[in-house]
Amino acid sequence: MPEAPAQTHAQHAAANAPGPICANWNGDGHGAFFNDADAETVAAFTERLMPGAPGKPGARDAGVLNYIDLALAGAYADLQDFYRRGLKQLDAYCRKTYGQPFVRLAAAQQDEVIGALEEGKAGEFAGPTAQAFFTTMRTHTMEGMFADPIYGGNKDFAGWRLISFPGGQPLFTPEDLESSQAFTREPIVGLQRRA
Repeated sequence: MPEAPAQTHAQHAAANAPGPICANWNGDGHGAFFNDADAETVAAFTERLMPGAPGKPGARDAGVLNYIDLALAGAYADLQDFYRRGLKQLDAYCRKTYGQPFVRLAAAQQDEVIGALEEGKAGEFAGPTAQAFFTTMRTHTMEGMFADPIYGGNKDFAGWRLISFPGGQPLFTPEDLESSQAFTREPIVGLQRRA
């Protein structure tokens, strides 16, 4: 039986390259919980909630998708069905309202969808409700943006740097506590960097 031709490294890399929204998610495009389509939707949704700007990191920069993905595979495993149903209903609402999925909408349309969810005005949501889905996504976005990087988000302390939070410190000196100047010492490097 003849052997199949071997793929070149470039062909393999091109065939297995993740989409632009999920570029920093995981090398092979698959996470701990989300499939590629759901990951793309969550990444787009969280980036609209916490958009980046020149010199200011957003959800994508901070690895919020990775945080939510890991949380749903671990501590938030009880919310897996909530996310599956919520993402399916989000897709149905966007297709009915705009004729395409959330990730294909223009930023202004994505913002309109998010506003409709927040106000409970988005149809197609039966369980979870539109407001519950929005609130959970917003909460998890903020957690992924500002939690300790050991949990998979706040990549390179992006969220902490954004708000000038010094991060965990083993010790604050009396001088630190008495100073009226901004605290500038670097955050303690998370355990994942020491491993």
